[in-house]
Amino acid sequence: MKDSYVFFADGFEEVEALSPVDVMRRAGMSVKTVSVTGTSGVVSAHGVKIETDLLFDATICKDAEWLILPGGMPGALGLYNCTPLTDLLLRHAAEGKKIAAICAAPGVVLGQLGLLEGQKATCYPGFEELCKGAIHEDAGVVESHNFVTGKGPAFALPFAYKIVEISMGKETADSVAKGMLYKR
Repeated sequence: MKDSYVFFADGFEEVEALSPVDVMRRAGMSVKTVSVTGTSGVVSAHGVKIETDLLFDATICKDAEWLILPGGMPGALGLYNCTPLTDLLLRHAAEGKKIAAICAAPGVVLGQLGLLEGQKATCYPGFEELCKGAIHEDAGVVESHNFVTGKGPAFALPFAYKIVEISMGKETADSVAKGMLYKR
């Protein structure tokens, strides 16, 4: 199984960033946390400091299974302003590989890059206009081709379970959810 990567910039939303990491690791997937700030210590939108596994390096991430973008502001803007990351996202999408984004990130990052054109998507309320060309759905989690988008913090676990379901199957996602006392 290929590695997956969750990208962190200062101002990230904790629940949206760490839920996929936790759920994917429980499912046995290889997932790494990656800072785009130039330092491994990143600070969340609510002042929580974490140490990421890696500093951004496009060569490490080029053969990824998933590229995952948490929301939070200004975290999503920090991801969008990281040109090496946006270049990686554009290449990954062009190759039909899997990308997931939640909260502000579908609009601030994927939408502004034109990656949601013609795709069904959801995002945090108020960011819909940035999801250029997307077919907006008022749902907690939306899967469309190689994209998974999530609405916001309350949907961080369903977002993570959907990623696991796509990669490992519904039975594995349901088993992880059951172990976490979550009813899917």
